Amino acid sequence: MRILMGAQNCGFGPASVLVAVSRLLPGHERVFVGDGVAAAFARRNAGAFDGIHDVLLDRLLQESDWVVSAMDADLVLRAVAARRPVVLVDCLFGFWQHRQPLTRIRELCATVPCTSLVGLTPHERILAAHLLADHSVVQNFPGMSRRLAEFADCSIHLTGPLVDLEGLREAKDGEPDYDYDLLINVGGFKNFLLDFEANDHYLRLVDRWIPDLLADWPRFTRVLVCGGPYAGRRGGTHRTTSGQRVDRRFLPQRELLRHVARTPHSLVAPGLSALHEATLLGRLPLALPEQHYAHAYTVRNLADTLFGHLAARFADVLPGYAPPEDDYAGTEALMAAAGRIVEDDALYARFRGTFNERIERYLALTPEQRRGGVAELRDVLDGPPAASVIASILAAAR
Repeated sequence: MRILMGAQNCGFGPASVLVAVSRLLPGHERVFVGDGVAAAFARRNAGAFDGIHDVLLDRLLQESDWVVSAMDADLVLRAVAARRPVVLVDCLFGFWQHRQPLTRIRELCATVPCTSLVGLTPHERILAAHLLADHSVVQNFPGMSRRLAEFADCSIHLTGPLVDLEGLREAKDGEPDYDYDLLINVGGFKNFLLDFEANDHYLRLVDRWIPDLLADWPRFTRVLVCGGPYAGRRGGTHRTTSGQRVDRRFLPQRELLRHVARTPHSLVAPGLSALHEATLLGRLPLALPEQHYAHAYTVRNLADTLFGHLAARFADVLPGYAPPEDDYAGTEALMAAAGRIVEDDALYARFRGTFNERIERYLALTPEQRRGGVAELRDVLDGPPAASVIASILAAAR
Protein backbone atom coordinates (compact mmCIF):
# COMPACT_ATOMS: atom_id res chain seq x y z
CA MET A 1 0.00 0.00 0.00
CA ARG A 2 1.29 3.46 -0.92
CA ILE A 3 0.83 6.06 1.84
CA LEU A 4 1.29 9.78 1.22
CA MET A 5 2.36 11.63 4.37
CA GLY A 6 2.70 15.27 5.46
CA ALA A 7 2.96 17.40 8.59
CA GLN A 8 2.04 20.88 9.79
CA ASN A 9 4.87 23.42 9.56
CA CYS A 10 5.02 24.41 13.23
CA GLY A 11 8.20 23.35 15.00
CA PHE A 12 9.25 19.72 15.09
CA GLY A 13 6.24 18.36 17.00
CA PRO A 14 3.98 17.44 14.04
CA ALA A 15 6.90 16.20 11.93
CA SER A 16 8.27 14.04 14.76
CA VAL A 17 4.81 12.53 15.25
CA LEU A 18 4.64 11.80 11.52
CA VAL A 19 8.06 10.13 11.58
CA ALA A 20 6.94 8.03 14.55
CA VAL A 21 3.77 6.97 12.72
CA SER A 22 5.72 6.25 9.53
CA ARG A 23 8.06 3.94 11.43
CA LEU A 24 4.99 2.02 12.63
CA LEU A 25 4.13 1.19 9.01
CA PRO A 26 6.89 -1.10 7.73
CA GLY A 27 6.04 -2.95 4.57
CA HIS A 28 4.18 0.01 3.06
CA GLU A 29 5.59 2.57 0.64
CA ARG A 30 5.74 5.79 2.69
CA VAL A 31 6.09 9.03 0.73
CA PHE A 32 6.60 12.36 2.51
CA VAL A 33 5.52 15.62 0.90
CA GLY A 34 6.10 19.07 2.34
CA ASP A 35 8.46 21.97 2.78
CA GLY A 36 9.75 24.27 5.53
CA VAL A 37 10.65 23.04 8.98
CA ALA A 38 8.61 19.82 8.54
CA ALA A 39 10.64 18.94 5.43
CA ALA A 40 13.90 19.76 7.24
CA PHE A 41 12.96 17.26 9.96
CA ALA A 42 11.86 14.65 7.42
CA ARG A 43 15.11 14.95 5.48
CA ARG A 44 17.18 14.69 8.67
CA ASN A 45 15.21 11.48 9.40
CA ALA A 46 14.95 10.25 5.83
CA GLY A 47 15.16 6.60 6.86
CA ALA A 48 11.54 6.81 8.01
CA PHE A 49 10.35 7.35 4.41
CA ASP A 50 10.73 5.70 1.03
CA GLY A 51 10.54 9.01 -0.81
CA ILE A 52 10.50 12.75 -0.06
CA HIS A 53 8.91 15.43 -2.25
CA ASP A 54 8.78 19.21 -1.84
CA VAL A 55 5.56 19.79 -3.80
CA LEU A 56 2.19 18.04 -3.52
CA LEU A 57 1.35 17.15 -7.09
CA ASP A 58 -2.05 15.80 -8.07
CA ARG A 59 -0.27 12.71 -9.36
CA LEU A 60 1.10 11.93 -5.88
CA LEU A 61 -2.40 12.07 -4.46
CA GLN A 62 -4.00 9.99 -7.17
CA GLU A 63 -1.33 7.28 -6.95
CA SER A 64 -1.68 6.95 -3.18
CA ASP A 65 -3.87 4.38 -1.45
CA TRP A 66 -4.04 6.38 1.80
CA VAL A 67 -3.03 9.81 3.06
CA VAL A 68 -1.70 10.39 6.59
CA SER A 69 -1.58 13.98 7.84
CA ALA A 70 0.04 15.07 11.10
CA MET A 71 -2.03 18.17 11.93
CA ASP A 72 -1.84 19.50 8.35
CA ALA A 73 -5.43 20.55 7.61
CA ASP A 74 -4.69 21.53 4.01
CA LEU A 75 -3.38 18.07 3.21
CA VAL A 76 -6.61 16.57 4.55
CA LEU A 77 -8.68 18.92 2.39
CA ARG A 78 -6.61 18.04 -0.69
CA ALA A 79 -7.11 14.33 0.02
CA VAL A 80 -10.88 14.76 0.44
CA ALA A 81 -11.10 16.73 -2.81
CA ALA A 82 -9.13 13.99 -4.58
CA ARG A 83 -11.36 11.32 -3.00
CA ARG A 84 -8.44 9.63 -1.28
CA PRO A 85 -8.97 8.06 2.18
CA VAL A 86 -7.17 10.08 4.85
CA VAL A 87 -6.09 9.67 8.47
CA LEU A 88 -5.48 12.80 10.55
CA VAL A 89 -2.98 12.37 13.39
CA ASP A 90 -3.19 15.02 16.11
CA CYS A 91 -1.16 15.40 19.32
CA LEU A 92 -2.98 18.61 20.32
CA PHE A 93 -6.64 17.71 19.73
CA GLY A 94 -7.89 19.54 22.83
CA PHE A 95 -5.83 22.65 22.04
CA TRP A 96 -7.67 23.94 18.98
CA GLN A 97 -9.95 26.93 19.57
CA HIS A 98 -13.02 27.84 17.54
CA ARG A 99 -14.91 31.14 17.35
CA GLN A 100 -17.62 29.78 15.12
CA PRO A 101 -19.93 27.11 16.55
CA LEU A 102 -19.05 23.56 15.63
CA THR A 103 -22.47 23.28 14.00
CA ARG A 104 -21.45 25.99 11.53
CA ILE A 105 -18.11 24.27 10.83
CA ARG A 106 -20.02 21.03 10.22
CA GLU A 107 -22.28 22.82 7.73
CA LEU A 108 -19.28 24.13 5.81
CA CYS A 109 -17.70 20.67 5.76
CA ALA A 110 -20.84 19.24 4.20
CA THR A 111 -20.18 21.36 1.09
CA VAL A 112 -16.52 20.38 0.63
CA PRO A 113 -15.08 20.28 -2.00
CA CYS A 114 -17.72 22.46 -3.64
CA THR A 115 -16.78 25.42 -1.44
CA SER A 116 -13.58 26.13 0.47
CA LEU A 117 -13.05 26.61 4.18
CA VAL A 118 -11.10 29.81 3.60
CA GLY A 119 -13.23 31.75 6.10
CA LEU A 120 -12.15 29.56 9.00
CA THR A 121 -9.25 30.31 11.32
CA PRO A 122 -6.22 27.95 11.23
CA HIS A 123 -7.49 26.23 14.39
CA GLU A 124 -11.00 25.87 12.96
CA ARG A 125 -9.56 24.36 9.78
CA ILE A 126 -7.91 21.60 11.82
CA LEU A 127 -11.20 20.89 13.58
CA ALA A 128 -12.87 20.81 10.16
CA ALA A 129 -10.19 18.38 9.01
CA HIS A 130 -11.19 16.05 11.87
CA LEU A 131 -14.78 16.18 10.65
CA LEU A 132 -13.70 15.38 7.09
CA ALA A 133 -11.05 12.71 7.71
CA ASP A 134 -11.97 9.05 7.41
CA HIS A 135 -10.19 8.45 10.72
CA SER A 136 -8.47 10.59 13.35
CA VAL A 137 -5.77 9.40 15.73
CA VAL A 138 -5.48 11.73 18.72
CA GLN A 139 -2.90 11.66 21.49
CA ASN A 140 -4.15 11.66 25.07
CA PHE A 141 -3.80 14.80 27.21
CA PRO A 142 -5.60 16.25 30.25
CA GLY A 143 -9.07 17.57 29.36
CA MET A 144 -9.43 15.38 26.28
CA SER A 145 -12.80 13.93 27.28
CA ARG A 146 -14.73 17.15 26.59
CA ARG A 147 -13.36 17.54 23.07
CA LEU A 148 -13.92 13.87 22.31
CA ALA A 149 -17.57 14.24 23.37
CA GLU A 150 -17.98 17.10 20.88
CA PHE A 151 -16.78 14.80 18.07
CA ALA A 152 -18.56 11.64 19.23
CA ASP A 153 -20.02 11.04 15.75
CA CYS A 154 -16.55 10.97 14.12
CA SER A 155 -14.18 8.03 13.76
CA ILE A 156 -11.67 9.27 16.35
CA HIS A 157 -9.23 6.90 18.05
CA LEU A 158 -7.50 7.85 21.31
CA THR A 159 -3.88 6.77 21.78
CA GLY A 160 -1.04 7.15 24.21
CA PRO A 161 2.29 8.72 23.16
CA LEU A 162 2.83 9.03 19.41
CA VAL A 163 6.57 8.40 19.48
CA ASP A 164 9.22 6.27 17.78
CA LEU A 165 9.00 3.17 19.99
CA GLU A 166 11.69 1.24 18.12
CA GLY A 167 14.00 4.25 18.36
CA LEU A 168 13.36 4.48 22.09
CA ARG A 169 14.22 0.80 22.54
CA GLU A 170 17.44 1.24 20.58
CA ALA A 171 18.31 4.37 22.57
CA LYS A 172 18.16 2.47 25.85
CA ASP A 173 20.68 -0.07 24.58
CA GLY A 174 22.92 2.07 22.36
CA GLU A 175 25.88 4.25 23.18
CA PRO A 176 25.94 7.98 22.26
CA ASP A 177 28.73 9.43 20.13
CA TYR A 178 29.75 11.69 23.00
CA ASP A 179 28.88 11.79 26.70
CA TYR A 180 27.31 15.00 28.00
CA ASP A 181 26.44 16.36 31.43
CA LEU A 182 23.56 18.48 30.17
CA LEU A 183 21.23 18.41 27.16
CA ILE A 184 19.42 21.58 26.06
CA ASN A 185 16.75 20.93 23.42
CA VAL A 186 15.05 23.97 21.86
CA GLY A 187 13.13 21.85 19.33
CA GLY A 188 12.26 23.00 15.83
CA PHE A 189 11.35 26.53 16.97
CA LYS A 190 10.19 27.82 13.56
CA ASN A 191 6.44 28.29 13.06
CA PHE A 192 3.86 30.74 11.67
CA LEU A 193 5.59 33.65 13.49
CA LEU A 194 8.96 32.56 14.89
CA ASP A 195 11.97 32.16 12.61
CA PHE A 196 15.69 31.48 12.84
CA GLU A 197 16.68 34.90 11.51
CA ALA A 198 13.61 37.08 12.16
CA ASN A 199 11.45 37.14 15.28
CA ASP A 200 14.28 35.14 16.85
CA HIS A 201 14.23 36.92 20.24
CA TYR A 202 14.02 33.60 22.09
CA LEU A 203 17.07 32.20 20.31
CA ARG A 204 19.02 35.39 21.03
CA LEU A 205 18.06 35.00 24.69
CA VAL A 206 19.38 31.42 24.67
CA ASP A 207 22.58 32.59 22.94
CA ARG A 208 23.13 35.25 25.63
CA TRP A 209 22.28 32.91 28.49
CA ILE A 210 24.36 29.80 27.72
CA PRO A 211 27.76 31.38 28.58
CA ASP A 212 26.27 32.55 31.89
CA LEU A 213 24.82 29.09 32.50
CA LEU A 214 28.30 27.62 32.13
CA ALA A 215 29.77 30.25 34.45
CA ASP A 216 27.08 29.68 37.09
CA TRP A 217 27.21 25.87 36.85
CA PRO A 218 30.83 24.70 36.37
CA ARG A 219 29.63 21.14 37.00
CA PHE A 220 28.32 21.13 33.41
CA THR A 221 31.57 20.46 31.56
CA ARG A 222 30.03 18.97 28.40
CA VAL A 223 26.79 20.47 27.08
CA LEU A 224 24.79 19.51 23.99
CA VAL A 225 22.46 22.21 22.62
CA CYS A 226 20.25 20.82 19.87
CA GLY A 227 17.35 21.76 17.64
CA GLY A 228 16.45 23.09 14.22
CA PRO A 229 18.23 26.47 14.59
CA TYR A 230 21.61 24.73 14.92
CA ALA A 231 21.70 23.45 11.36
CA GLY A 232 22.93 26.89 10.31
CA ARG A 233 25.15 29.66 11.64
CA ARG A 234 24.21 28.98 15.27
CA GLY A 235 25.70 25.49 15.06
CA GLY A 236 29.23 24.43 15.94
CA THR A 237 31.46 23.64 18.91
CA HIS A 238 32.73 26.10 21.51
CA ARG A 239 35.10 25.71 24.46
CA THR A 240 35.28 28.11 27.36
CA THR A 241 38.50 29.29 28.93
CA SER A 242 37.77 26.92 31.82
CA GLY A 243 37.61 23.95 29.44
CA GLN A 244 33.84 23.49 29.24
CA ARG A 245 32.60 22.23 25.87
CA VAL A 246 29.35 23.20 24.13
CA ASP A 247 28.19 21.44 20.96
CA ARG A 248 25.31 23.05 19.05
CA ARG A 249 23.84 20.58 16.57
CA PHE A 250 20.73 19.58 14.61
CA LEU A 251 20.65 15.82 15.15
CA PRO A 252 18.72 13.01 13.50
CA GLN A 253 15.95 11.99 15.87
CA ARG A 254 17.32 8.58 16.83
CA GLU A 255 20.75 10.04 17.58
CA LEU A 256 19.08 12.63 19.79
CA LEU A 257 17.17 9.87 21.60
CA ARG A 258 20.45 8.16 22.46
CA HIS A 259 21.63 11.33 24.15
CA VAL A 260 18.30 11.77 25.96
CA ALA A 261 18.68 8.26 27.33
CA ARG A 262 22.30 8.75 28.48
CA THR A 263 22.46 12.40 29.60
CA PRO A 264 21.65 12.81 33.30
CA HIS A 265 20.10 16.28 33.08
CA SER A 266 18.07 17.97 30.36
CA LEU A 267 16.39 21.32 29.71
CA VAL A 268 13.69 21.20 27.01
CA ALA A 269 11.29 23.51 25.27
CA PRO A 270 7.99 22.16 26.69
CA GLY A 271 6.70 20.35 23.63
CA LEU A 272 4.78 17.12 24.08
CA SER A 273 6.93 14.95 21.80
CA ALA A 274 10.15 15.80 23.66
CA LEU A 275 8.36 15.27 26.98
CA HIS A 276 7.00 11.86 25.93
CA GLU A 277 10.40 10.73 24.66
CA ALA A 278 12.18 11.79 27.85
CA THR A 279 9.72 10.16 30.24
CA LEU A 280 9.56 6.91 28.24
CA LEU A 281 13.36 6.82 28.55
CA GLY A 282 13.03 7.33 32.31
CA ARG A 283 14.24 10.95 32.27
CA LEU A 284 12.52 13.92 33.93
CA PRO A 285 13.45 17.11 32.04
CA LEU A 286 13.25 20.70 33.26
CA ALA A 287 11.10 22.92 31.05
CA LEU A 288 12.64 25.98 29.43
CA PRO A 289 10.34 29.03 29.19
CA GLU A 290 7.59 28.85 26.60
CA GLN A 291 8.47 29.63 22.98
CA HIS A 292 4.88 29.83 21.74
CA TYR A 293 1.30 29.54 22.95
CA ALA A 294 1.07 25.75 22.60
CA HIS A 295 3.94 25.46 25.09
CA ALA A 296 2.03 27.70 27.52
CA TYR A 297 -1.04 25.48 27.05
CA THR A 298 0.99 22.34 27.75
CA VAL A 299 2.67 23.65 30.90
CA ARG A 300 -0.62 25.03 32.27
CA ASN A 301 -2.40 21.70 31.81
CA LEU A 302 0.44 19.85 33.53
CA ALA A 303 0.66 22.36 36.39
CA ASP A 304 -0.30 19.76 39.01
CA THR A 305 2.64 17.50 38.14
CA LEU A 306 6.22 17.77 39.37
CA PHE A 307 7.22 18.71 35.83
CA GLY A 308 4.67 21.55 35.87
CA HIS A 309 5.73 22.76 39.32
CA LEU A 310 9.36 23.02 38.23
CA ALA A 311 8.76 24.47 34.74
CA ALA A 312 10.35 27.85 34.01
CA ARG A 313 7.97 30.55 32.78
CA PHE A 314 8.39 34.10 31.58
CA ALA A 315 5.90 35.00 34.31
CA ASP A 316 8.73 34.22 36.77
CA VAL A 317 10.62 37.18 35.32
CA LEU A 318 7.70 39.50 34.45
CA PRO A 319 5.29 39.47 37.45
CA GLY A 320 1.65 39.54 36.40
CA TYR A 321 2.57 38.57 32.86
CA ALA A 322 0.07 36.31 31.08
CA PRO A 323 0.01 35.76 27.30
CA PRO A 324 -3.39 36.16 25.61
CA GLU A 325 -5.47 32.99 25.25
CA ASP A 326 -4.92 32.90 21.51
CA ASP A 327 -2.38 31.03 19.42
CA TYR A 328 -1.07 33.94 17.33
CA ALA A 329 -1.47 36.73 19.90
CA GLY A 330 -0.17 34.49 22.70
CA THR A 331 2.90 33.51 20.67
CA GLU A 332 3.46 37.15 19.75
CA ALA A 333 3.34 38.11 23.45
CA LEU A 334 5.81 35.36 24.39
CA MET A 335 8.14 36.51 21.62
CA ALA A 336 7.90 40.08 22.92
CA ALA A 337 8.65 38.89 26.46
CA ALA A 338 11.82 37.16 25.27
CA GLY A 339 12.76 40.35 23.40
CA ARG A 340 12.29 42.52 26.49
CA ILE A 341 14.41 40.22 28.62
CA VAL A 342 17.29 39.86 26.17
CA GLU A 343 17.52 43.64 25.65
CA ASP A 344 17.06 44.80 29.26
CA ASP A 345 20.01 44.04 31.54
CA ALA A 346 17.94 44.22 34.72
CA LEU A 347 15.28 41.85 33.35
CA TYR A 348 17.97 39.56 32.01
CA ALA A 349 19.63 39.42 35.44
CA ARG A 350 16.25 38.46 36.93
CA PHE A 351 15.81 35.78 34.25
CA ARG A 352 19.26 34.38 34.99
CA GLY A 353 18.61 34.36 38.73
CA THR A 354 15.13 32.81 38.62
CA PHE A 355 16.19 30.13 36.15
CA ASN A 356 19.19 29.29 38.34
CA GLU A 357 16.74 28.77 41.20
CA ARG A 358 14.77 26.35 39.00
CA ILE A 359 17.93 24.48 38.05
CA GLU A 360 18.96 24.25 41.71
CA ARG A 361 15.60 22.72 42.66
CA TYR A 362 15.80 20.37 39.68
CA LEU A 363 19.30 19.16 40.53
CA ALA A 364 18.32 18.66 44.18
CA LEU A 365 15.66 16.06 43.30
CA THR A 366 16.42 12.63 44.66
CA PRO A 367 16.39 9.61 42.32
CA GLU A 368 13.09 8.58 43.94
CA GLN A 369 11.57 11.99 43.25
CA ARG A 370 12.69 11.87 39.63
CA ARG A 371 11.21 8.40 39.16
CA GLY A 372 8.01 9.61 40.77
CA GLY A 373 7.85 12.62 38.42
CA VAL A 374 8.35 10.37 35.41
CA ALA A 375 5.68 7.90 36.57
CA GLU A 376 3.27 10.77 37.23
CA LEU A 377 3.60 12.07 33.66
CA ARG A 378 3.32 8.62 32.15
CA ASP A 379 0.09 8.07 34.05
CA VAL A 380 -1.39 11.44 33.02
CA LEU A 381 -0.46 11.00 29.34
CA ASP A 382 -1.09 7.27 28.94
CA GLY A 383 -3.51 5.76 26.45
CA PRO A 384 -4.00 2.80 24.08
CA PRO A 385 -0.79 1.86 22.20
CA ALA A 386 -0.49 3.89 19.02
CA ALA A 387 0.91 0.95 17.06
CA SER A 388 -2.18 -1.16 17.78
CA VAL A 389 -4.58 1.67 17.00
CA ILE A 390 -2.99 2.50 13.65
CA ALA A 391 -2.64 -1.18 12.70
CA SER A 392 -6.34 -1.71 13.33
CA ILE A 393 -7.27 1.23 11.08
CA LEU A 394 -5.19 -0.09 8.17
CA ALA A 395 -6.36 -3.66 8.71
CA ALA A 396 -9.97 -2.52 8.48
CA ALA A 397 -9.12 -0.60 5.31
CA ARG A 398 -7.91 -3.77 3.62
